[in-house]
Amino acid sequence: MKTPKTLFLAWQDPISRYWFSIGRLTFDGRLYQFVYTQGVKEAEAKCAFNPLSSFPYLDEVYTSTQLFPVFANRLMSRSRPDYSRFMEWLNIPNDEHDPMAILARSGGERETDTLAVFPCPEVNAQGQYHLYFFSHGLRHLPSCAIERINQFEPTEKLGLAHQLQNNDESDALILTTEDHYIVGYCPRYLLAELFELIRQKLNLEVQVERVNKTPTPLQFRLLCKMTVQASHDYHPFSSFHYQPLIAELARSHSYS
Repeated sequence: MKTPKTLFLAWQDPISRYWFSIGRLTFDGRLYQFVYTQGVKEAEAKCAFNPLSSFPYLDEVYTSTQLFPVFANRLMSRSRPDYSRFMEWLNIPNDEHDPMAILARSGGERETDTLAVFPCPEVNAQGQYHLYFFSHGLRHLPSCAIERINQFEPTEKLGLAHQLQNNDESDALILTTEDHYIVGYCPRYLLAELFELIRQKLNLEVQVERVNKTPTPLQFRLLCKMTVQASHDYHPFSSFHYQPLIAELARSHSYS
């Protein structure tokens, strides 16, 4: 699999449950670099976001030859006996050890905090890009929906439907089957980008990438693949909220 060069960091306000894209991690093969993005100002204004303890200054460029702990702590240790099984859930070859690739696929979410990561995909020669994500909200689905998920075959097509009456958030994108089952939700931290794709009427398709059967935890049960046919002037995750907060990447705070 192609390793992403850029990951975005999303933060969820624990009270309102809204998600904001607050930072960007890049890796050039030698150095990791983290900067806050413009989305952090919205998180500050709407939900009183405070800078992360690992990155206390909003106007700094943080660099390190090692993956920053806030990201490294979201990786499963390769010494764990269930590591191979976890890589199977992600549908990643067991010999793929690049942390950027693993974080991009897993989402890096933990029950102990309110952060998640997602990749900035690259457009290929055919003008397409792919976005992988696990279906969210499965614990809220009826048993018949889980049974339907367990019957999925790889490449089965899924539909997207805009749901306005979601109690947790004013907007939501639900994943549906051709026989009218709701099989989860798109991750909420991706919604701003996905609604922009829909607004621009770009061609996108969602299909089943992998189903991990019981006793796999529900958050890793249904892996989806979205394929987007981008227009010549469209670049994924390039809107204002994803741009660096500081105008020039000049100041730096380095880790040894």
